[in-house]
Amino acid sequence: MEKLVINIPESRSSIVKQILHGLGVAIQGMDNPVKGNYKQKLMNVATWTEADVNALEEGKKTFNNFKSEEW
Repeated sequence: MEKLVINIPESRSSIVKQILHGLGVAIQGMDNPVKGNYKQKLMNVATWTEADVNALEEGKKTFNNFKSEEW
């Protein structure tokens, strides 16, 4: 096993440790890495298709063209 030292901003420290722990990295001061299918679940995230992204872009354009009523 290789030892790695990284500097993480304090505001992100907790989430980075959780992610690394979930991937099976042993973190000093934490229990042994999580075993089981947690890593598989973490790797199995949803992906967006090009059509999904295009729909969001169209919505953005429509929203940017929205004009409020003048009083």
